[in-house]
Amino acid sequence: MQLDLNLLAALDALLEEGSVTGAAARLHVTAPAMSRSLGRIRRTTGDQILVRTGRTMTPTPYALAVREQVHQLLHQVQGVLAPSRELDLATLERTFTLRWHDSLVTLSGPALLSAVRGQAPGVRLRFVAESSVDTPELRRGEVDLEANANRPGAPDIRAESVGETRLAVVVRQGHPLTRVGTVTAKRYAAAEHVTVSRRGNLGNALDDALARLGLTRRVVATVPTEAAALEFVRDSDLLVCVPEVTTRSAVADLGLVVLPLPLDLPSAPIYLSWHQRYESDPAHAWLRGLARTALTTYGTPP
Repeated sequence: MQLDLNLLAALDALLEEGSVTGAAARLHVTAPAMSRSLGRIRRTTGDQILVRTGRTMTPTPYALAVREQVHQLLHQVQGVLAPSRELDLATLERTFTLRWHDSLVTLSGPALLSAVRGQAPGVRLRFVAESSVDTPELRRGEVDLEANANRPGAPDIRAESVGETRLAVVVRQGHPLTRVGTVTAKRYAAAEHVTVSRRGNLGNALDDALARLGLTRRVVATVPTEAAALEFVRDSDLLVCVPEVTTRSAVADLGLVVLPLPLDLPSAPIYLSWHQRYESDPAHAWLRGLARTALTTYGTPP
């Protein structure tokens, strides 16, 4: 039986997207063309692959069983067929999209851009904001590198830890907590708080830690970025907890005061993540190396 490798790409897209429309968009073909490919896959495998459940499509047990194998096979085929050539940074023309936590953009972004421009002046970096919901851009290839505290769970996403940071309390100069000596958990909880959440959550792990001590705090506002939270703190008696790496610029540029967090919480990791399709891409590997250096040097406290 003669096999069409295009069906392998179609099957991978169908299993990743879970719909004919999504798979068609991913491979830049029409929905009817993808529907015909699904029909051919069904005839070839003798399995329905995707079945309709209400308004959505559900993969069959066979589809779930072969999903990772199909993805690996396609990746291997692409690696075999991809042209092998030496990377020439002086002539490289490429735009990389990076979705990093805003504090990491502030602290490590300038160093990364400087290193990139020094080696490959034709390369552009496109930093985009984190979304308020989990999005599949990394898997779609629309984002090249992510950097944040989340370790991806998908098997096709590569991730490595490039550092860690602890939380610290930031207040304005003259804040009541700066005049009490030791900041206890009870004093910390009694203050009014602003939190940072791109999803708009008013609570987080700090509330869980306080609850274990029989304490609660009053959160009066939540904002999407640490930069915004620091502005709220700057002219009020609010306080905010942010990673220690963020406090460097807060103290220097805004004249704020950093206090230790009186709670026993583990350090937050910093992960650099990318899709496995870029694992052997020379240009992407080069950028990963520079990003790793920038994040390790500027994104992690000494």
